Amino acid sequence: MSVQSVTPRRRFRGTPRGRELDPAALDRLRQWLGDEREAPERRRRDLLIEHLHVIQDAQGHLALADLRALAAYMNLPMAAVYETATFYAHFDVVHDDQALPAAITVRVCDSLPCQLAGAAALRAVLEDGNDPAVVRVLRAPCMGRCDMAPVVEVGHRHVNHATHEAVEAVIDTGHFHPEAILWQRLDAYRAGGGYRLLVDCRDGRVTAEALLATLERANLRGLGGAGFPTFKKWRSVRDEPGPRYCAINADEGEPGTFKDRHYLEREPHRVLEGALLGAWMVNAEALYFYLRDEYPGLHRVLGEAIAELEAAGLAEPGFIVLRRGAGAYICGEESAMIESLEGKPGKPRHRPPLVAQRGLFGRPTLVNNVETVYWIPRLWQEGAEAFAGEGRRSRQGLRSFSVSGRVNRPGVHLAPAGITLNELVAEYCGGMAEGHRLAGYLPGGASGGILPASKADIPLDFDTLQEHGCFIGSAAIIVLSDHDDLRAVAANLMAFFADESCGQCTPCRVGTEKLLTLIERDTWQAADLERLSRVMMDASICGLGQAAPNPVLSLLRDFRDALADQNVIVKG
Repeated sequence: MSVQSVTPRRRFRGTPRGRELDPAALDRLRQWLGDEREAPERRRRDLLIEHLHVIQDAQGHLALADLRALAAYMNLPMAAVYETATFYAHFDVVHDDQALPAAITVRVCDSLPCQLAGAAALRAVLEDGNDPAVVRVLRAPCMGRCDMAPVVEVGHRHVNHATHEAVEAVIDTGHFHPEAILWQRLDAYRAGGGYRLLVDCRDGRVTAEALLATLERANLRGLGGAGFPTFKKWRSVRDEPGPRYCAINADEGEPGTFKDRHYLEREPHRVLEGALLGAWMVNAEALYFYLRDEYPGLHRVLGEAIAELEAAGLAEPGFIVLRRGAGAYICGEESAMIESLEGKPGKPRHRPPLVAQRGLFGRPTLVNNVETVYWIPRLWQEGAEAFAGEGRRSRQGLRSFSVSGRVNRPGVHLAPAGITLNELVAEYCGGMAEGHRLAGYLPGGASGGILPASKADIPLDFDTLQEHGCFIGSAAIIVLSDHDDLRAVAANLMAFFADESCGQCTPCRVGTEKLLTLIERDTWQAADLERLSRVMMDASICGLGQAAPNPVLSLLRDFRDALADQNVIVKG
């Protein structure tokens, strides 16, 4: 018997794998974004987050049908679009079997300053007093208004010093757009000498070396937290082969930090001039401005200020690119911000290389904080020596302290570097709030650790706090009193880090949640807490996981008696 070989028939699917594209969704997308067939540049990957914002703004959520249409529109895998959309807190992805979110969204800030001001009780009242089908009430991380705590956002309108009645009044009026901001316009800024330095640099009257020498004499350091000398960073990027880019990090999300908002709301053109000077220094191809989404009013201000610059011929149209964040604290880390600018989830990159060597689009990138560039035109105008001459206890310069918590006058206070907490509170903040006695303070926001009242005479500046297990970071001072529950303080900070971890590395992703679980217990095992903290500090990819244990370690080091008084037993 002969055996015949049989060739198997190939089977073809009648439809492509996955969910089918809805043509109506694609047509709707083209109405919002423009027709990509006529303008292929709309398909650039770095525009993905901007496109997601347009959809979210148009209908209040992101339906899966719209995400599939966007994937087709941009010629991207659906997985890439979905991963990016679900990474950011401000995008509401709605699956096919889910109900649409309520028409009105109320976000109650639960950062530490707002917690101290009663945000948890306010959120509970708002939840009880509203129909969740009409008004959804969400907890939200720091909104950068810590001096006006508690803060609530209704739609895009912030309610400062919020009360139940004030929030309900905004809901009833339906005024959900950002508040108007009074800011210094271009003509007023130029009348005071603004943009003169930029013009002189471009025209050759001021050389790059002269400007770098001024920054060096002033001892200006990065004011976003790292404190790296600005002139060294500028020179290092300038020495890298082109093309190069420049980026301004306006994503201050550290609880207790609001100085960048303070300067942008008042003098956006001074910030923009400093940013353009950095772009000139490194001969940047473009200047990207990454603004946190929690500042919707500033998005309009900066858009108008950039338009003024373009109309006046001080910036080429399109040279300054304004981009919105989407609710991710991790994007304050410079490499995570670069990833977000490229339209991706904001996950920090491994180093080396540094972003100064390989940053945006793989090119050398100069990244500066808002306050850092704010000072550059001012230093040139007022003199580097005058700036460096400020300071106490042999420290140099001025620091913008964001002060919140138990003081009479919270706010941004410009004070000499090297000032102590006791001096800052007495001279600038009107003393402690009535009925409160200083118990401790956070010198550098959520990640900078906690110091007791007995250490309130330490000079506040770069390099002065490390021996005490803390750092100044962006100079966000949160003042605690004898009325405050220390375990609740630590739990608030650890919950923030657990929520904001990007999840990329196990020490941070698992460690933050485990630390939170351990400190919520009535008995703390010091050896376990310290061992876990050491793993996080040694093995996390970026500063979030490395610094997250600082509040817990600070309490173990300096607050054991206070913890015992609050019924927390520390063993070991």
